[in-house]
Amino acid sequence: MTLEDVARAAGVHYSTVSRALDPDTARQVNVVTRKRVAAVAKRMGYQKDMVASGLKRGRTHTVAVVVGDLGNPNIAPVLRGIANRLEPAGLMSLICESQDDPTRLERILNHLLSRRVDAVIMTGARLGDGPKLRRIRRQGIPVVLAVQNVPGIRLPAYTNDDDLGGELAAQHLLSFRHRRVAQLRGPADIYPCLQRAQGFSRTIAAAGAMEVEVRFTAPTGSPEEGHRMMRQLLDSKRALPTGIFAHHDLMAFGAITAAEERGLVCPRDVSMIGYHDLPHVERVIPSLTSIHQSREELGRLAAEALVKMLSSADGPPSSRKLAPTLVVRQSTGPPRDFR
Repeated sequence: MTLEDVARAAGVHYSTVSRALDPDTARQVNVVTRKRVAAVAKRMGYQKDMVASGLKRGRTHTVAVVVGDLGNPNIAPVLRGIANRLEPAGLMSLICESQDDPTRLERILNHLLSRRVDAVIMTGARLGDGPKLRRIRRQGIPVVLAVQNVPGIRLPAYTNDDDLGGELAAQHLLSFRHRRVAQLRGPADIYPCLQRAQGFSRTIAAAGAMEVEVRFTAPTGSPEEGHRMMRQLLDSKRALPTGIFAHHDLMAFGAITAAEERGLVCPRDVSMIGYHDLPHVERVIPSLTSIHQSREELGRLAAEALVKMLSSADGPPSSRKLAPTLVVRQSTGPPRDFR
């Protein structure tokens, strides 16, 4: 079905149909004709040729969304928020997974350049990815960061206030009179994890409590890493902290399992607080206290900024940070001495 077919059926010129069905030029056609053309096109099942339109305008109507790990349950709501905003704007999201591999990310970005995507939303940026993202931006392709920021890169970023998240976790444990605490930190090259650690440590130190230093960080936020780190903490010669902050809910699950294998009960012997407030964390036993993030809203904000960048010659929109909230459940409580 072509524009010529619709024009013949509607009894108008081909150019009139072209203008009537294009949102950018529809106002050039009077309302009665525009409605008649739209009705005929719908009845005949006409579909706009986006490839031809893209060649004409120098646009492909595609936005690449680069994620680090599609297996991370934290990313699905972000992708939903992005897609729900891009689709009404006539943009299709193209999902790419870097698998947190810098070499693979380099290849992906090169492929995206060759396919002439209109823009890129990066949800899994690492601290070392700045030069790669700047190169894309120098090519004239708008780039927006979501979830994970890279300091100093000067790209619009839509993230959570992870420093505040770490502070909330510390304040919660302190409110139960925990005076000896620790944190199981996420990857050292992810800026949000550094911010969580900073907010937690600063708040604990200001309260005069003791943070047991865990010298290593987890390369991924997985149950296996949480289990490994908790076992190393339990195997050390130091007294066990009574409260632990894990940088990911999945790490918290693994840590609780490791504690239970040693005969410890959560929260009687050790309180555990996670991060992200993933779906169904309230269904595990004990239900997990966690820091909640508005993940779908982050995706929507990032996509909204990108739509504005593509439709306006104005400068890039301002970055935003969303405030996380504490969700208290059964995995945290006072240490034994205060029960």
